[in-house]
Amino acid sequence: MRVRRKTVAAGFLLVVCATLLLLLSSPRAQNEQVPVTESEDPLLEQRLSDLQRRLQEAENLNKRREDELYALLSRMGPGPQPVAGSKLPAHVDAGDAAGTINGTRSLHHFSAVLEDIHRSVSSLQVPGIHSYLPHLTGHPEYLRPAVHLSKGRKGVSIAIGVPTIKREKSSYLIQTLNSLIQSLTAQESQDCVIVVFIAEPWDQKYAESVIDSLKQNFAESLASGLLEVLVPPAGFYPNLDNLKETFGDTKERVKWRTKQNLDYAFLMLHSRPKSMYYVQMEDDVVAKPGYLTIMNTFAKQQKDEWIMLEFSTLGFIGKMFKSTDVPIIVEFFLMFHADKPIDWLLDHLLWVKVCNPEKDVKHCQRMIQAVRRRFKPSLFQHIGTESSLKGKVQKLKDRDFGKAGLYRAHVNPPVQLASSLKTYMKYTLPKAYTGETFFWASSPNKGDIIDFKYDPPIHIEKYLFRSGNTDHPGDVFRNTTLEIQPSKNISGERLAALSFQSGIYAEELANTSPGFIPIGRFNDHGLAQGEIIEEFNPVKVLRIHVHKASNAWVILSEIMIQQAKSKKR
Repeated sequence: MRVRRKTVAAGFLLVVCATLLLLLSSPRAQNEQVPVTESEDPLLEQRLSDLQRRLQEAENLNKRREDELYALLSRMGPGPQPVAGSKLPAHVDAGDAAGTINGTRSLHHFSAVLEDIHRSVSSLQVPGIHSYLPHLTGHPEYLRPAVHLSKGRKGVSIAIGVPTIKREKSSYLIQTLNSLIQSLTAQESQDCVIVVFIAEPWDQKYAESVIDSLKQNFAESLASGLLEVLVPPAGFYPNLDNLKETFGDTKERVKWRTKQNLDYAFLMLHSRPKSMYYVQMEDDVVAKPGYLTIMNTFAKQQKDEWIMLEFSTLGFIGKMFKSTDVPIIVEFFLMFHADKPIDWLLDHLLWVKVCNPEKDVKHCQRMIQAVRRRFKPSLFQHIGTESSLKGKVQKLKDRDFGKAGLYRAHVNPPVQLASSLKTYMKYTLPKAYTGETFFWASSPNKGDIIDFKYDPPIHIEKYLFRSGNTDHPGDVFRNTTLEIQPSKNISGERLAALSFQSGIYAEELANTSPGFIPIGRFNDHGLAQGEIIEEFNPVKVLRIHVHKASNAWVILSEIMIQQAKSKKR
């Protein structure tokens, strides 16, 4: 980076020297004080044009390069200004220049050219991190981690940011990471990255002690790339000792919340390129097993636009954002980083994005709820009692954590749905299939069916249908079988043998739908699951078939159709 700045500076010096030599060697410049226009010096015009083109390319290709060039020009001064009693630019030594050219109109013209260049570069600038943290100008090293342990994992579904700071008494970081990592399956651990952000840039010994502890406890996760460690540079943070005290907060609390906002900004910007979604975590939580797949599935099931998905009711725990939205979210945080705490800023951001000032509060709340969606039950629980703010004790608990969900979502293949059952309110079959809610219907009668039609037919590896839920455990399918309609013919003898092995009652076998093959039934707990052998694949229709009337209503709380990977179309 230093070489690049020297190159740009050398370019400017080259333009200055070339112009002076041309002016000095010109008879008209020596004998007459006539302004030299750009048309009289094609070489200078070409160089200036080329310089502007390079600046434009830098803006398009890399915003950081533009910031560095702007920082270089800023160190030259706020723009060429004449020194008192002369026509020279402010950054040109008047004594030296006077010995060569004594305030000629040609140098006045050159000063104007440099001012045009300065304005041209400045016009490319848009509000960004240097606007909100001006002390970063000219210091690109302040945007790079001081310490970064990483295997460079990218292209995963979810990046989880875990900021941690030094606490007076207890640290929950190891317990938190144990829970997050141990709750992952082998496949899930390949599709995420956990970034530990040690937000103690002024305490090198503490940061080193945490890193040593992580190496001892999570060597395998570090080696695989699942776990990364990040320490920010001290220079990223502005002076936090002269902040304005607002909202009745003490100076210490204002400093703490401001630094926390900056911590989140650095961590989110660093983690964003690694994944499709970014999830904000804290260093004092425990996770529910299977949390990663649940979050991933819930995000993919969302059809309408959303800004944030919540997997915990507490603070900034379990909050998911699309990585493409992170830059604008972070910019909003930076814009007001010294004004309000992070949760307030998040509320304001949502209000700005979706609320209509001409509408009432209830309308605003509905609009926010449409883009800020909550998953129940919570996947993360707060375990710490000692806050990261010195002296503060918080006994926050998520009441929804640990509760069994009323439904479970899966990413199922495209389907055409049909049912003879009467749906109750908004609990429709399509919503249950896509994982938005459960399917709820009034009491089934003999002969009622639910069809899952696949056109073209698909190869199904496994299936699972779970009926009932914790609120209505009795609303399960009874005397109900699973049938399939294959796309190819099966011999009668083979069909009879396979049907006998399926465990289906004789009466149910006799009532099997024409052209269908029985493959399983709902057990006494309302669960039907199994595999479909290759001989029956591909499948045109999978059917739930009721053989006896029931007084109880029925709920399908989970639908999972696992398509064979090698056979996906």
